[in-house]
Amino acid sequence: MINDNLTLTGALTISLNDVVVQETNNLVVTAGKNWVADRMNDANTVMTHMALGTGTNAAAAGDTTLQTEIDRNALTSTTVSTNTVAYGCTWAAGDGTGAITEAGLFDAASTGDMLARTVFSVVNKGASDSITITWTITIS
Repeated sequence: MINDNLTLTGALTISLNDVVVQETNNLVVTAGKNWVADRMNDANTVMTHMALGTGTNAAAAGDTTLQTEIDRNALTSTTVSTNTVAYGCTWAAGDGTGAITEAGLFDAASTGDMLARTVFSVVNKGASDSITITWTITIS
């Protein structure tokens, strides 16, 4: 019997003012897995945005949105290498300010399909701070 398992995993590196403050894993949600299957049939758009929020509920497979989204920005980079895709996004000073505790990866500027969500220890982004997230999805 052939046993071939396909797994999607993700990890984020969160930098505040160009200093790494957290590294955390994420959950590829059910809607995200459906999105991947649709992309294999060229039936969906690519990931284009990342969102920040202040929600604290644990990420769950059925999530389709952040608990409390406060800002969503267009991705600043997408890099494909072997079996990974790395997405980068930056929130400049004055953008996405708050006590950030969650993030999500989406295929639209509003609503859209969510590929993955994560909840993490608070990162306090003041009005003069910038935050950058590099989100790497690995297919293994």
